[in-house]
Amino acid sequence: MSQGGQKTREKTREKTREKILRLIKDNPEITTSDLAAKFGVTTKGVEWNINKLKKEGFIKRVGPDKGGHWEVIS
Repeated sequence: MSQGGQKTREKTREKTREKILRLIKDNPEITTSDLAAKFGVTTKGVEWNINKLKKEGFIKRVGPDKGGHWEVIS
């Protein structure tokens, strides 16, 4: 892959993560399926981004998978 393609993909991921954070702030109970539908990507793609956000300390899960909610940390 060319460096230009790599940079474009990284920028797209950053924008997707920013959108995910914004949507979680607006609706902490939003599901990965809802996020995937809004972005037109797979739920696996959303899960990948959410895992990155959790590892980087931007969000955390409060409560169980069903009935819990997301909390934006920073």
